[in-house]
Amino acid sequence: MDKIKSGNISVEAKNIMPVIKKWLYSDKDIFIREMVSNASDAITKYKVMGLGGDENLSITVTLDKENGNLIFEDNGIGMTAEELDKYINQVAFSGAQEFVKSYAGSEDAGIIGHFGLGFYSAFMAADKVSIDTLSYVESAEPVYWESEDGMSYTIQDGTRQQHGTTITLHIMEEEQEFLNAYRVRETLDKYCAYMPIPIYFVDIDGEKEALKAHEKRKEEHNKKLEEAVKKDETPPEFTEESPDTKERKPINEINPLWFKAPKDCTDEEYIETYRKLFRTPEKPLFWIHLNVDYPFNLKGILYFPHIRRDFAGQEGEIKLYNRQVFVADNIKEIVPEFLMVLKGVIDCPDLPLNVSRSFLQNDRQVRQISRHIAKKVADKLNDMFKNDRKTYESYWDDIHPFIKYGCMRDDSFNTAIKDSIILKTTTGDYYTYEEYFSKNEGKVGKKIYYTIDPARQAASVELYTSQGVDVVVVDSLIDNNYMSFVEYSGEEAPKFLRVDADIEGIKHDGDEESSLSQEDMQTLFRNSLGIEDLEVKLSPLADESLCAFITEDEHMRRFKELSVLYGQNATFPDKFSLVLNSRNPSVKAIAAMDDKKMQDLLIGQVYDLARMSSKPLENEDLQNFLARSRDMVSMLAGVKVEPKEQKEEESANDDKSKDNKVE
Repeated sequence: MDKIKSGNISVEAKNIMPVIKKWLYSDKDIFIREMVSNASDAITKYKVMGLGGDENLSITVTLDKENGNLIFEDNGIGMTAEELDKYINQVAFSGAQEFVKSYAGSEDAGIIGHFGLGFYSAFMAADKVSIDTLSYVESAEPVYWESEDGMSYTIQDGTRQQHGTTITLHIMEEEQEFLNAYRVRETLDKYCAYMPIPIYFVDIDGEKEALKAHEKRKEEHNKKLEEAVKKDETPPEFTEESPDTKERKPINEINPLWFKAPKDCTDEEYIETYRKLFRTPEKPLFWIHLNVDYPFNLKGILYFPHIRRDFAGQEGEIKLYNRQVFVADNIKEIVPEFLMVLKGVIDCPDLPLNVSRSFLQNDRQVRQISRHIAKKVADKLNDMFKNDRKTYESYWDDIHPFIKYGCMRDDSFNTAIKDSIILKTTTGDYYTYEEYFSKNEGKVGKKIYYTIDPARQAASVELYTSQGVDVVVVDSLIDNNYMSFVEYSGEEAPKFLRVDADIEGIKHDGDEESSLSQEDMQTLFRNSLGIEDLEVKLSPLADESLCAFITEDEHMRRFKELSVLYGQNATFPDKFSLVLNSRNPSVKAIAAMDDKKMQDLLIGQVYDLARMSSKPLENEDLQNFLARSRDMVSMLAGVKVEPKEQKEEESANDDKSKDNKVE
């Protein structure tokens, strides 16, 4: 090229650039991805042509902070002057125009990936961009292109000696963050950590500083060496390698684990990849390797982390890639919502890019991919349940919340996994629904008795386990919804009852008649406790030593708990019943007691003990229980106890007497 050529890209350019910067303000770092992706494409094209077999084909990203430049260099196919004019001034700009059109009428957050902007994304961060390129074609000459605004340009002879392209971005004043080595490296790790071409990162200023620090340490060592020689001591060795002689290593993994066949991967590799992807020292519970070639191309690994029971602060992270280039996190249109607590990576080149989420929702292939991912998860869980039951049970406490959520959200997943759902009992055993009913045959019918807290409800649990009834532990936030889901799943569906919601499982089997009247006992307890609407039932319980038992309506209690969970202010009436054991000698004795004072104390004690077996007493209830207990101890020890009213009257008189003395 004999002279400098100038020109304007398009009269529309001045309208496009401001719009692009506005839309992508929150994702402006994608220009680094686009520059590296273009370099990767150039090398891939070179290799496809059967060239570069013995060459070290790579991409180098260089940060020159002193001069304010970020440089992207490859030794790929390169461009001639004609190709440069065509691809940069025409095709690339047309791509930018198409990119803008894809945004028309859409919100920024609705577009997936932001792909297609390509070369012109450079002007999001640079106030001047130059290209120095040399085509692989024999006898081709280097070409230099430069633009300060993306609208006008100049072309002249270049200086490049090897085939490939060097793109230099002079970072604008307001985007100085991209002259920070940490920021650039962070962005490369985010988008380019698994690209198929080796990528090297060079921080010129950083390496100069590292070399200066090395020389200083070497100089200090030499002084120590001279002192050692003077003292006739053994001189210390200096083994530190100079930074400028160290071999550079790529910052990316060009052959990610998910592109390998599962049989060729070790557990150590899966764990190492997990830790690298998510920057955590933790190990995953287990994983699923996705490897599909038909009817769509899908590779990936889904990891099952330790999942907290209440999901509090629990966020999964499934990274979506397209041909080893990062696209976005947690695209729920592709990854089923209930799997969002998992971690993993999915690489799917068949997915459409630069489209809205609504398009993904209606895309047939995307729905197929989503269903396939859910199916593979179900297959993995079913296989583990059938072939490694002990391991499956050991994972259950961690994985059951998301499995239950998946069953409620996805009918197909529920159908596939329902036979592998297990119930954990208070003894640490695990049963399927079928196994639970088989083991408790003749004792529970179609009921499943459960506890939300085995320690707090130990007394109630013991009533059932002593009768040979297994009690299930239900202790996660999702369980209330899940139990209702199961109960309404069909005519033969089981019914869940908390251990304090029912007495059928703890009733005495005999036909023993009671001399007590339920109506009389209800009147006695209501009057003594001062609770006019207290429901009192009389029933023979299996445990003769148990005086009384409090039951609470199952569905009313669930409604109240869900109301609190969802922050609603709806008030539901308490629906408790006090069940008196007609077989208990103490209950019979209280009913026949002539000493009204002692009778009232014992009735209060029976009532509170029954309540405490379900949940702790609080505030005034606890104070009254403790005061009553002290009175009973005194009475049993033969100490006279004054009625509460008399104590309060005497205390008031004492206070009045003190006041009179003061006057």
